[in-house]
Amino acid sequence: MKKRKAMVRLLPALLLVVGVGGFAAPSSAQSRHAPARIPAATTAVGPQYDTTHVYVTPGAMDAFVTCWEATFGGTHTAKVVTQVTPTPSTTVSELVLSPVGTLSVFDFRTPVPYPFGAERTGWLMSDFDKGVRLARASGANVVVAPFDDPIGKDAVVQFPGGVNAQLYWHTKAPSYAPLETVPDNRIYLTRDSASEFLTSYLRFTGCRIVSDDRAADGGQIGVPDETYRRIAISSPFGNTVVSVTDGHLPYPFGRETTGYAVKDLTSTLRKAEAAGAKALWGPYASESHTSAMVRFPGGYVAELHQGDAR
Repeated sequence: MKKRKAMVRLLPALLLVVGVGGFAAPSSAQSRHAPARIPAATTAVGPQYDTTHVYVTPGAMDAFVTCWEATFGGTHTAKVVTQVTPTPSTTVSELVLSPVGTLSVFDFRTPVPYPFGAERTGWLMSDFDKGVRLARASGANVVVAPFDDPIGKDAVVQFPGGVNAQLYWHTKAPSYAPLETVPDNRIYLTRDSASEFLTSYLRFTGCRIVSDDRAADGGQIGVPDETYRRIAISSPFGNTVVSVTDGHLPYPFGRETTGYAVKDLTSTLRKAEAAGAKALWGPYASESHTSAMVRFPGGYVAELHQGDAR
């Protein structure tokens, strides 16, 4: 396929806003707010620069951002209309900085080019080229080859089990404060893919397994009378929870990509629902924590939990 140069329409505020990989994220020079001790084997910068990708239904961006900030606090950048894919497309883009996690929000005005929309997160690379090499060496596939965006570089990789993530690097380095709580990247896998995924994912992220419960309470994923395998992982890129199941999951489990820790789940749910969100499941109390599933305006589904979910 011949390479096509992206035609980009940008507002003046673009350099302040996040794109698919996170516009206005730090460059290869590590921010003063980023964690000071990151293993040299990884290309991570810090979890506050790793953004959950939220694709809202058309026209719902303002409602989503308003509800999110009413629930968790935080701020957002100005919206821009731009192109963030290597082939022609148009989206409204906005960055949300909240105490529980950073979000890249997209309201596409054109159809979303494949495979965008399937990536769950954008990970900032301290060294972009090294990050792509490490992804390949770990066993991940590069499903979108590196391409230039208006202020940096991007690629999309896929780990075994069909888990997509975007790698990005930008030339302008902002400074984001550390998060109050680090969110969980929530991944659902089959028994057939779990081992291969873990081998690849652990090698790329430089992470460690915090816990591996092979008989976790199924109520945490909507099946109270059953058990499942729950693996908690910690890395310089942030936290990950892997749920290994038979795929017999009720809605909306498996639709969420991120879990957020809160101090008071009851109060948080009350704020969320007052601002336009809807609780879909829970609160459900297990031995370690209490959790709920919430759908925010625009269709974004998230897990919220109180207590030690690690």
